[in-house]
Amino acid sequence: MKNKNEDLHGNVPDRFPVALLIIDMINDLEFPEGERFLKPAVKAAQQIATLKRRAKDLKIPVIYVNDNFGRWRSDFREVVQHCLKDGVRGQPLAELLYPDSDDYFVLKPKHSAFFATTLDTLLEYLKVERLILTGISTDVCILFSAKDAYMRDLSLSIPADCVAADTVAHTKTALEYMERVMGADTTSSARLNLPELCQNPVPAQEKVSE
Repeated sequence: MKNKNEDLHGNVPDRFPVALLIIDMINDLEFPEGERFLKPAVKAAQQIATLKRRAKDLKIPVIYVNDNFGRWRSDFREVVQHCLKDGVRGQPLAELLYPDSDDYFVLKPKHSAFFATTLDTLLEYLKVERLILTGISTDVCILFSAKDAYMRDLSLSIPADCVAADTVAHTKTALEYMERVMGADTTSSARLNLPELCQNPVPAQEKVSE
């Protein structure tokens, strides 16, 4: 059925077959395992920042999907300011990945970017066919989000250098699983051919299997 409002009353002006998701990178890391996340998360953030610039040059929509940290009265801007101003461990992440005014954002209450959020509706109006997933944690929020995306018949790119977990082993195991089970492309961000993805968001083998 055709949408009554093709651009959600002007709130979703873009149309693009590919979207870049940045998951939980605006993060204070003030939790028991946070210290173990800091170094790999900063390394991933540096790569995500570069990938984001390349994506925006091609007009690929950027969507921040962020945990609300149990702060049900907060909004995304408050989360950003908390990570920038309160002397938290995760401040370098917010500095590297400070959102632009034309980025989209979705707050999530649980692990998956899709669970009890507006992401489904946003992606429907954007006409997205492929998601590029980046962020933390590879073996939890990235994995859960990838599973939900796969169940929605969305193709997946998960650049191996743009995700992080508390251990290298956890990241490696999760990436191998997503590649094997969900057909995710885990090519590193530097080798990710964004112009080609924009032209062919769904690989030929996936179209054949549908």
